[in-house]
Amino acid sequence: MFKKMRTAGIAALSLLATGVQAQDFSQYEELTAMIAQLESEKIYAPGELQGLFQQVKRQDRILELIARPAEKSKEWRDYRPIFMTETRVRDGLVFWDQHRDALARAEQQFGVPASQIVAIIGVETKYGGNKGSWKVIEALATLGLDYPPRAPFFRRELREFLVLSKQNGLDPLNTVGSYAGAMGFPQFMPSSWRRLAIDFDGDGRIDLLNNPVDAIGSIANYFKANGWRAGEPVTVRARISGNDYDKATSTELKTTSTLEQLAKQGLQPRDALAMAATTPASGLRLQGANGGEFWLALNNFYVITTYNRSILYAMAAYQLADALDAARKARDQAAVAPATSLLP
Repeated sequence: MFKKMRTAGIAALSLLATGVQAQDFSQYEELTAMIAQLESEKIYAPGELQGLFQQVKRQDRILELIARPAEKSKEWRDYRPIFMTETRVRDGLVFWDQHRDALARAEQQFGVPASQIVAIIGVETKYGGNKGSWKVIEALATLGLDYPPRAPFFRRELREFLVLSKQNGLDPLNTVGSYAGAMGFPQFMPSSWRRLAIDFDGDGRIDLLNNPVDAIGSIANYFKANGWRAGEPVTVRARISGNDYDKATSTELKTTSTLEQLAKQGLQPRDALAMAATTPASGLRLQGANGGEFWLALNNFYVITTYNRSILYAMAAYQLADALDAARKARDQAAVAPATSLLP
């Protein structure tokens, strides 16, 4: 759920080129200050964190990875096939069947479709099959202390992780996740875990690392907290007309116009959309397999971008949810033979 940025990638990698070779953080003033603060707040006992960080090493490979975010280098025609696969849809149906009760309960309680929750887990971790292999503490320390472009963000996440570890009984040295420090089935950053993760199975403990039911409820709670509107569409294909439709498109991560204004500029929904003309929306242009694809993105589309700050990510998550929903309905109606494609 972390949106990787390419800004100042050279600055991050310059650490490697200027002779900075220290692999530990023992002399880092910012870490010393953080430790002192956590001790003063009595979250950690004196000396506990010093001993912990003696075992934490900077990971130069993480600095290389964050300087080359995948989304920035791909068009939609290249990005879509990563997530829209037969295997991901089929495995998603299996996950849905395994957790149908929790998904139905999450949809009823939070208003987020079960298919969208499943899709997020599918995009993030292949339904728990790939939760990451980096030590979270080393990822966050590396980025928070040695990646100037986003250092304040990752330092805050490092602090949140240390507090989370103490409060939730996590082993900070052996908790693994993505190279950006995201964790578990839903790949929550530590601050999102502390703020929005919930105990959805009622066992008295929030566990996103190994408990898919807690992950299901937490994703639904995250979306609702970020403005998801139950029953509203996410995005719809647009029909183009006139010569000004390109001017109606936007790359901002928020609605910038209304359905009425976009229609006047040449972007109208292909299918009937039961929403007021004044409904906030944005026009999107994606470079697909057959050239430009045009979409009308609504509020819920931009709620998905809060999970990962990328239009491509949000579209992939939406389309996977749509494919899962269609495949499940078709299967349940016995209308699809086993060998039939599950993709639209």
